[in-house]
Amino acid sequence: MNEGEKNVVTKMIDIYCQAKHGKRGVLCKDCYEIKAYAMTRLDKCPFGEEKPTCKTCSIHCYKSDMKLKIKEIMRFSGPRMLFVHPKEAIRHMIKEMKREKVRSTPSKLS
Repeated sequence: MNEGEKNVVTKMIDIYCQAKHGKRGVLCKDCYEIKAYAMTRLDKCPFGEEKPTCKTCSIHCYKSDMKLKIKEIMRFSGPRMLFVHPKEAIRHMIKEMKREKVRSTPSKLS
């Protein structure tokens, strides 16, 4: 369930931890805890495989402190994903653009 999202979040946390904490191949304690928390939240996501990207999600399932941490990680790692993991980054951006397009399309129920 949510393997694509798990893969993207894992790679973002890896990029962040390597750049900010100098860890390569193994996460520091804080990043490991954030990753474990994110994986738990993804496992419990009611959207299942149809889960939107975090930015476009209507449910805010992270505790406020973890939400701040994961936002910092995503903000830092997101642009770097294009260079380190381009396929996953592009796939993630396409998913987000499709979701935004659906949300902004007016209903034709008149």
